[in-house]
Amino acid sequence: MSRRYVDQLRDGDTLDDVYLATDKLLKVNRNGNPFIQVDLRDRTGSVQARFWNAGDGIFRSFENGDFLHVDGKAQLFQGTLQVILNSLEKVEAQKVEVADFLPHTEQDVGKLMERLRTHLLRLANPHLRALCQCYLMDDGFMRGFTTCPAGVKLHHAYVGGLLEHVVTMLDIADKLAPLYPAVDRDLVMVGVFLHDTGKIRELSYKRAFGYTDEGQLVGHLAIGLTMLTELAAKVPELTGEPMPREVLLRLQHMILSHHGTLEHGSPRVPMTPEAMLLHAIDTLDTRMHMVIRDLKEDRNNPTAWTPYNANLGRRFYKGGPAGDLLGSSGDAYD
Repeated sequence: MSRRYVDQLRDGDTLDDVYLATDKLLKVNRNGNPFIQVDLRDRTGSVQARFWNAGDGIFRSFENGDFLHVDGKAQLFQGTLQVILNSLEKVEAQKVEVADFLPHTEQDVGKLMERLRTHLLRLANPHLRALCQCYLMDDGFMRGFTTCPAGVKLHHAYVGGLLEHVVTMLDIADKLAPLYPAVDRDLVMVGVFLHDTGKIRELSYKRAFGYTDEGQLVGHLAIGLTMLTELAAKVPELTGEPMPREVLLRLQHMILSHHGTLEHGSPRVPMTPEAMLLHAIDTLDTRMHMVIRDLKEDRNNPTAWTPYNANLGRRFYKGGPAGDLLGSSGDAYD
């Protein structure tokens, strides 16, 4: 019998299969009884599960990143699908196909890499082009950059997500930069490429997505800054002269400020036109990805609205029955 993937689950379906466990919590209900809350994941997505009246012993029998054979039933609760578990048992990793449990980008990685290289290798500034070549020639960096997710949950949370996010941002920057002649297009393009490079060491993504010790203690902004300093030192090997200090300073600022505000984790707010545009493009792609994902993945909610998105502070309208916005002749209302 073929496995039932998360995106195939519907209200009332029974589960008797293996999933990857993430974000496990031991909680207490309003009556003081313990229960386990855990996300069950495979390559198509994740669903939250609850195991009622399950105490510390069962909770300690598995860890985040373990594979679990579960028995339970899917049900809608307040418009969101969840799973009520009857049993769970840890399964050894050697007995499963790991590729079934990590979500992957739906885009062709080879074609994404072609678009990335095309954008970066036609930069006019020789120092910035050489800097990008230093990154592209680093095999260890590129292995991480092409497989790393862009986040654990928030956006592009799948293998290849960082590459997809950056290439989409480069496409956007390529269209927007000519509208602002005062902005240095090459700086914007390189800032887009480098802004999240630190995530390849901040995040762990070989099995369950999470944070490395370095990621927890240092974070991807500081890691990305360190990587830039290291690779900028190799630019003279290609150009015969060092990276101009002003160019390096502006790139450093773009990495440190791309979250936009202090409360969102940037130690500096954007203070150059290029940094402002980078932050705007990053916000655009991140939020649009979240919106489209909510609309696409809300297969189990029968209403015209998605569940509430706490990060964006709203629900999204999926639309009514076909024809609701049309007149009887099929023409849109004036």
